[in-house]
Amino acid sequence: MIASDFWGGPVRRMPVPGARSDSVEDLLHEAVPDDDSLFVFPDSSWASQVRGHRAIGVVYHPSTERTSNYVPTILGKRYDAFVHCDHTDALNPLHQFEHAQSELQTYPSAE
Repeated sequence: MIASDFWGGPVRRMPVPGARSDSVEDLLHEAVPDDDSLFVFPDSSWASQVRGHRAIGVVYHPSTERTSNYVPTILGKRYDAFVHCDHTDALNPLHQFEHAQSELQTYPSAE
């Protein structure tokens, strides 16, 4: 994947370790390894249980991945359907984005 160590920082390729045990991603990897799948959730499916769900954003810290990148979720309540891709490749940006020196912060207070 591509991400940065901090918001607005330089983007680089970062490895993503295997999913945490008993997480949504771990269960899907075990169920459909080396395959891409679409899941549509009926009301009484396995997706009605609370499980850890990996959430990786623009800023990523591999050293805290196991503790800070999982959120508790009930997959069937969060999504109507879910696309699982067991393996992906990092994007190749068309160009590096650089912030202008005079760009104002807009989050959280627009100062």
